[in-house]
Amino acid sequence: MIGPAATVVLFVVVLLVSGVKILKEFERGVVFRLGRLVAHRGPGIIFVIPVVERMERVDLRTVTMDVPAQDVITKDNVSVKVNAVLYFRVVDPSKAIVEVEHYLFATSQLAQTTLRSVCGQAELDELLAERDKINQHIQEILDLQTDPWGVKVTTVELKHIDLPQEMQRAMARQAEAERERRAKVINAEGEFQAAQRLADASAVISRHPTALQLRYLQTLTEVAAEHQSTTVFPLPVDLLEPFLKAPKSSGS
Repeated sequence: MIGPAATVVLFVVVLLVSGVKILKEFERGVVFRLGRLVAHRGPGIIFVIPVVERMERVDLRTVTMDVPAQDVITKDNVSVKVNAVLYFRVVDPSKAIVEVEHYLFATSQLAQTTLRSVCGQAELDELLAERDKINQHIQEILDLQTDPWGVKVTTVELKHIDLPQEMQRAMARQAEAERERRAKVINAEGEFQAAQRLADASAVISRHPTALQLRYLQTLTEVAAEHQSTTVFPLPVDLLEPFLKAPKSSGS
C-alpha cells in the first residue's frame, strides 16, 4: 500500500502538472492571482499556480463576424435591409477580458447599432454609390468605441442592400429613361454633325459650280455599277453648254 507521504507527494505532483499550460502562437493567457490581474502570458509553455491563479485564453487572430441584416430607414425615408461583415482582432488580451464582458458579443451588438445609425444618416443614392465612404465611417466609429476593450476593428464591408420591390422597379424605370435620354442626345448630336457637314459641302459647291456637275457624274457611275438595269436620268443643260459653245467658237 502507498504510504501517507507517498500520497502527499503524488498529490503535489499531480497538482503541479495541472498547472502546466501550453499556449499556441496566436493565444495568450490572461492570469488572475487571487482575483487580481497579473501580466498576461504566452505563447508556449507557462505555469499557472494551482488554486492561487486562474487563466483565461484569448485568441489574437482576426475574427470574421457577419453582421445580421438590419432594417434601416434612410435619410430620404426609404426602408431597406443592410447587412455587413466585420473584421477585428484583440490587441490587448488583458483589456479584452477585464474591461468588457464577452467582447465578441459586445462587438457584434455595437456593430449592429452603428450600422443602423450610419446608414440611417445617408440617402439611398449615397448608400448605393458611396459604399467605401460608408464602410470607412463605420470602421472609424467602431474602432473608437472598441479601443478601450483592447479590440482593433480593421475592416467593415457592406455586403448587401435589399431594396423594396417598388423601389427596384422605380430605379429600373429611371435607368431606362436615362439610357433613352442618352440615345436621343447622341442621335441629335449625329444629326447636327451631319447637317454641319452638308452645309460645308454646299458652301464649297456653291463657289465651284463645276464640282456639282462632277458629283452628278460620279453618282451616275455609282448607280450604274450597283444596278444591272437601264436607268434613265435627266441630263442637265449645263453639262452640254461647253459642247454648244465649241461649234460657235470654231465657226467664228
